[in-house]
Amino acid sequence: MLNIEQVSEKVKRIKDSSHERDSRWADLLLIRQGNIEQVFPKMFSADFPKPMVANFIDVAARDISEVIAPLPTFSCMTTDTTNPKARERADKRTQIAAGYRDSCDLQTKMYSGADLYITFGMLPFIVEPDYEAKRPMIRIESPLGTYVEFDRFNNLLSYTKHYFKKVRDLCNEFPESAWAIRDKYDTSGETQIDMYRYQDKDQTFLYLPSRKNTVLVHTLNEIDEIPVAIAMRPGVDNEMQRGQFDDIMWVQVARGRIASLQLEAAQKSVQAPIALPSDVTQFEIGPDAVIRSSMPEKIRMVGLEIPPGVFQETQQLDEELMLGSRWNRGRQGQSSGSIVTGKGVEALMGGFDTQVKTAQAILAETFRKVMFKCFKMDEALWPDEKKEVRGINAGAPYEITYTPKKDINGDYYCDVTYGLMAGLAPNQALIFGLQALGAGIMSKNFLMAQMPFDINVTMEERQIEVEKLRDGLMGTLSGISGALPQMVLAGQDPTQILLAYAKVIKGRQEGLQLEDLVESAFAPSAQPQGPPGVEQSAGQAPMMGGPGALNAPPGASPQGVPPNANAQPPTMESLLAGMSGSGSPQLSGNVKRQVKV
Repeated sequence: MLNIEQVSEKVKRIKDSSHERDSRWADLLLIRQGNIEQVFPKMFSADFPKPMVANFIDVAARDISEVIAPLPTFSCMTTDTTNPKARERADKRTQIAAGYRDSCDLQTKMYSGADLYITFGMLPFIVEPDYEAKRPMIRIESPLGTYVEFDRFNNLLSYTKHYFKKVRDLCNEFPESAWAIRDKYDTSGETQIDMYRYQDKDQTFLYLPSRKNTVLVHTLNEIDEIPVAIAMRPGVDNEMQRGQFDDIMWVQVARGRIASLQLEAAQKSVQAPIALPSDVTQFEIGPDAVIRSSMPEKIRMVGLEIPPGVFQETQQLDEELMLGSRWNRGRQGQSSGSIVTGKGVEALMGGFDTQVKTAQAILAETFRKVMFKCFKMDEALWPDEKKEVRGINAGAPYEITYTPKKDINGDYYCDVTYGLMAGLAPNQALIFGLQALGAGIMSKNFLMAQMPFDINVTMEERQIEVEKLRDGLMGTLSGISGALPQMVLAGQDPTQILLAYAKVIKGRQEGLQLEDLVESAFAPSAQPQGPPGVEQSAGQAPMMGGPGALNAPPGASPQGVPPNANAQPPTMESLLAGMSGSGSPQLSGNVKRQVKV
């Protein structure tokens, strides 16, 4: 375990090796803030101190980050999928993970987090204990001023964050160390000093290097691993911490410079001098002005010739901005291809979709690590604490009570997926899933889990089964009503069935559940005892179809029951058979009814 002197020396070496990255990130931050003239002060004049074009880097970064920001689906799986108890335990861990996500408002923070990831190529997630609420909290931190250290297997070894703090604020936060924070030459307390937070798998230091490495906070790590997960944008060199817009800063300033020159040329052309022939001695300005000259065709404004290459250069710089940022005009609805078939837009959006999928794959792996650390911290710090979690997960409300030691029980793994069909259009995703399901290459459970929207698979399967059973129950009731005429012709009394049927209808009008109504309305009643020797038949259930119903041929409907009363609707696979060349679904369906005479 390192002491404070060793930690300070280690942080100094890492920071010195990252000075080029820090300088590049500082320039990017100024450009995102709209202060590009501070990065390139000689490229703008006093008349045009700001660029005359939109902040392309900021617009593109916000657009891409808003596509990446939506959170994936967090689901804890079990190896024994056929065991209901195991599935219930996995579902409970899924709801616990949803509680970690919702308690820190992770979805809202990810809009800023995705922006930081795209701009700087790095996004740190910090897992910290909330001792008041007794649960782990997920915090997204800006990569500015961060220094990371990895081993050869890309495992995080240490994480350091650099802060600038005022002496007065530090004394208010750490009054026990005020004697070491204050400086005898600083009487106002407005001086800013450096503060570093260093974390590794063993410990956390918060110290002031300019105050002889004064330690403000020193804690040991209770989960035996660093509570930080880093999402890194892939690269080809050793310096992987590169954003998507590092190489187009000069292109944007050149585009702004060209726009300033074009505006200046337009201003000069409007304010150009007027050329007059030699016989003009007086010149009037204004409406209905009269100028007398024998050569009026020579009265004109001096033309300012603008080379056509200037406009070509503007277009070329626009293309370079699009190419360097991997952004395209398809995001603005512009396309050089066919809009009717969608091929032009599809070709433009190909590169955009690729980078979105890449970012989602990296963030999904990072979220797995984050949830692993949350589960582990929750069980390590509050093993026997009984907690309540409530919220909405996959569109369904939930409320659970759990104890970390019992319900987590060392299982820290949580699957994170953006969905197999997340990059497809909704109609394409539906058709692809149904075709794969019809071909037998995936199960319904897997298809539901991979749909491009949040869904609680277990609860949805249960609801589908309930709906199917209710449909069958409705079909049975319809069959009973269709058999009543035959019962009357056979001399049977349909009064009890009619009363039960009316009770079901009235109950449904009051909002009661169908299955409860059927159970109450058709409950068997006690029958009176008949005379001795007389066969009891009044309490027997009437024959649904009258005489001859039992002798009906196999597959035929009972007498009085409408044909196809219990017929099932056609499956979705038979309705959505395929897609056209433009990606639209081909919808077709046939309904046939046959009555055997």
